[in-house]
Amino acid sequence: MQRDLFEEEHLLFRETVREFMTREVAPHHAQWEKDGIIPREVWKKAGELGIFGFSVPEEYGGSGITDFRYNAVIVEEIMRFGATGLGFGLHNDIMAPYMVDLTNDEQKQRWLPGFASGELITAIGMTEPGAGSDLQGIKTSAVLEGDHYVVNGQKTFITNGINSDLVVVVAKTDPSAGARGTTLMVVERGMDGFSRGRNLDKIGMHAQDTAELFFENVHVPVANRLGEEEGQGFFQLMANLPQERLSIAVAAVAAAESVLETTIEYCKTRKAFGRNIGAFQNTRFVIAELSTEVEIARHYVDKCIRALNAKELTVVDAAKAKWWTTELQHKVIDRCLQLHGGYGYMTEYPVAKAWMDSRVQTIYGGTTEIMKEIIGRSFGF
Repeated sequence: MQRDLFEEEHLLFRETVREFMTREVAPHHAQWEKDGIIPREVWKKAGELGIFGFSVPEEYGGSGITDFRYNAVIVEEIMRFGATGLGFGLHNDIMAPYMVDLTNDEQKQRWLPGFASGELITAIGMTEPGAGSDLQGIKTSAVLEGDHYVVNGQKTFITNGINSDLVVVVAKTDPSAGARGTTLMVVERGMDGFSRGRNLDKIGMHAQDTAELFFENVHVPVANRLGEEEGQGFFQLMANLPQERLSIAVAAVAAAESVLETTIEYCKTRKAFGRNIGAFQNTRFVIAELSTEVEIARHYVDKCIRALNAKELTVVDAAKAKWWTTELQHKVIDRCLQLHGGYGYMTEYPVAKAWMDSRVQTIYGGTTEIMKEIIGRSFGF
């Protein structure tokens, strides 16, 4: 079926992003995988092309456009190139709502121009060694002392953890208040007591800097708190999770489409028993099944994008998109790897890298099990 989500301006923007990926990313990504990090210069070059901060008001260097279709274009092109080291999705899709919607005028002036230009790289510190999906279980504390908070604790599995200049930290300001005892605040590069641990050694996504963060008596000004009052952090997180999960779903479908496309081409040229392996009924049945499921997923995700733009995307809709598409991504890439035979196990083939990179998709942003729990509770059980 014809995809009708995008308009001409989105298609022109896609050409810009694809040209950037071809010129600035594709020739270097293999080396970045070895280095375990993306050079900061790449962020600045992307910022010069307007790839960041669509929702940032024009007076702060953004486009002032709230249209998630632009975000989707960026994520889809990144996945088309298998450039999973780029933390652009986190910056654009997950961090932008915090930086644009929850900041006051003074904070906007300080942070948004750098956010839009790629000079200030962002991250969010939610997950801790003892608290992942259970956000109310975090231990990082923030004690108010005069005009600043004293922050102590540890975060882990933080995307953009090494490169980040601004980290939105989830901290407990009142441990006795339950959900109302959590506050979000921005910790900035260079603050005394703020340090970074290991750039973590992962199964996949090797070019993405995923790190541990440590806070030892970090003095964070009250002026860096997000929101007018303490205790709003949990609700701020919940409000933004649907967009985060939709971003992951967009990436999942795009990755599945890309791997399926390259696998179909491989099956047209790879020979076994005197003919192309695409000529075997099993291959055709596998491709038929995967093609059908990916297209169905694509249309559901596109509908979710429309719903988000209309401010109608629910927590349950996003949870459905997130768990289904990421599980489908696993299935598609695994079966495509099987069709590659022994070559699929070789890291020089894109399908092998895609297989390793995809594993985390059903974990971060809320595990499949948590997504199903969210959906199940919506029925009143």
